[in-house]
Amino acid sequence: MLTCCFYDTKPYDRKYFIHGAKFEFQECRLNAQTATTASGADCVCVFVNDELDKDCLSLLAEQGVRLIALRCAGFNNVDLQVAKDLGLKIVRVPAYSPNSVAEHTIALLMTLNRKIHRAYNRVRELNFSLNGLEGFDIHRKTVGIVGTGKIGKIAAQIFRGFGATVLAYDPFPSPEWAESNHVQYVNFEELLHACNILSLHVPLLPDTYHLLNVETLSQLQPGSIILNTSRGKLIDTTALIQGLKTRHIGGVALDVYEEEEGVFFEDLSGEVLQDDELSRLLTFPNVLITSHQAFLTQEALLQIAKSTISNIERFEMNEPFLEGTEL
Repeated sequence: MLTCCFYDTKPYDRKYFIHGAKFEFQECRLNAQTATTASGADCVCVFVNDELDKDCLSLLAEQGVRLIALRCAGFNNVDLQVAKDLGLKIVRVPAYSPNSVAEHTIALLMTLNRKIHRAYNRVRELNFSLNGLEGFDIHRKTVGIVGTGKIGKIAAQIFRGFGATVLAYDPFPSPEWAESNHVQYVNFEELLHACNILSLHVPLLPDTYHLLNVETLSQLQPGSIILNTSRGKLIDTTALIQGLKTRHIGGVALDVYEEEEGVFFEDLSGEVLQDDELSRLLTFPNVLITSHQAFLTQEALLQIAKSTISNIERFEMNEPFLEGTEL
């Protein structure tokens, strides 16, 4: 049976990856310093914060690794050209449960807007006052969706269910879907000017790096809410903090962060947080942060495991990978 070295292992990973290939679970992340732990393995299974750069990939190839299985959709942490040159096959899970991420996006907005987290803590201390807990109706607000892939489309449809006006921007629009769901495509600048709520659903690419920066943030309506459950580096954190300090930005809900590696997925409750910008964000009462958990539903974890294990088994039997999974 093919052996696969599984990195950045968490308890929920072990729960779902119990069948299929022979997994050797590693709690460390995969990078050039830890790549020697893959000695004797045929493949490695990695996540969003593993670093598969040239040095790491070269070491993996030298040790006989032939397959890299990403148990996520994003692949910006892998040097694809180097992997190709080394003859390494790469597969990912392009779609596991888009509903999980879209629904978490709405949950973040509802929590931030209606101050659910603050009310919960108050009531536990027997403080039943309502001062400072005002929110607003999503009904009749304008929501801007950036990126109308599977997740963006579902998020847009949920917002339409609230009775919101939904505008969308995507370089590759889906006009039939938009018409049937009463969504209007506009250019990016128009979307920024018009929306009360801005939700990001695009991958991290050279063109989307710091998509929200000093210039684009200034084009938002004063008091706008920003939601990001996609990739942290879509937002320039320094510019975001400045926008919050000047009160131009009304609130921010994040499930991802620009420099989340080494922080998210870890328990740092007994340590001093070394990231000054993340520390600053956590001081704002109108900022809500979760640690990259939007994907964390039973349905999504099961689909991730099924797709990943199936591709590993297909590789072992020299069969084609699942459609759309090979990079």
